[in-house]
Amino acid sequence: MATNNEFKIFTCSSNSDLAQKIVRLLRQDLGKLTLDRFRDGEIRVKFDESVRGKDVFLIQSTCPPVSEHLMEILLTIDAAKRASAGRITAVMPYFGYARQDRKDVPRVPISAKLVADLIATAGADRVLAMDLHVDQLQGFFDIPVDHIFARPVMHKYFQKSKLKTMLVSPDTGGVERSRNLAEQLGVPLAIIDKRRTGPNQAEVMNIVGEVKGFDAILLDDIIDTGGTVVKAAEALMRAGAKSVRVACTHPVFSGSAPEILQQSPLAEVVVTDTIPLPRSKHFKKLTVVSVSKIFADAISRIHLNRSFQGLI
Repeated sequence: MATNNEFKIFTCSSNSDLAQKIVRLLRQDLGKLTLDRFRDGEIRVKFDESVRGKDVFLIQSTCPPVSEHLMEILLTIDAAKRASAGRITAVMPYFGYARQDRKDVPRVPISAKLVADLIATAGADRVLAMDLHVDQLQGFFDIPVDHIFARPVMHKYFQKSKLKTMLVSPDTGGVERSRNLAEQLGVPLAIIDKRRTGPNQAEVMNIVGEVKGFDAILLDDIIDTGGTVVKAAEALMRAGAKSVRVACTHPVFSGSAPEILQQSPLAEVVVTDTIPLPRSKHFKKLTVVSVSKIFADAISRIHLNRSFQGLI
């Protein structure tokens, strides 16, 4: 627990744009942190100002290069602990390794659990994350986890549209997420039943619900290669949907995903800025909405020990 009323926000290298938006909303300046590399590639971290006794927030999405960014946040947490920070919160807009949350085949690790242990062992007192792949990931941590959602910005964005909207969950695991947004928008819900045939591969099997004549909005947490969401869009169009859009929190966009999405039947791809997208990954159908206000509000509430009621 921090011993005074001061708090400081620092950012590692993965998402400095989001960090800048957050501190502007909080009327703060980013803390001074040196993060560079030795000639052999080892990461070197140094706080360039005192954090003794302060409430410290470290912002880092573990997006590509995932392992590099993970190592950065671990070392930065350790540096803050050894510099006698009062409390350390790892702010992870995108929590990588989250999809490896179980032993679905023999002789594999539960990588999400290992990463959770590493963050706690490094010295974090709590974690703030957005749209974890599954809610149960919170149980992998032995420290408090504040789990927040991009739903408010998606609600605000689509509330303004004149579409005849139907929310569609791309799989059974995302039903609760989709139902919550559907209830907020006051629109019906459909579900896609799919069978995954391998990593980054999925075959759409069936649509539960009548989508004919509706403007379908697929709601998902991650778009990686784009293959799953495109197959879902094709299935919805075959079932008579007037149009299909996708709302996604984390735009991983591996490989040729931007080209695949641009050439797909999707009318629009709405994502957040939990993962920064270089200009090379932008395309005409892409819309980016910011979650900076949600994070700024969450950081303020953590610092002041206030409830998250109304935020999540």
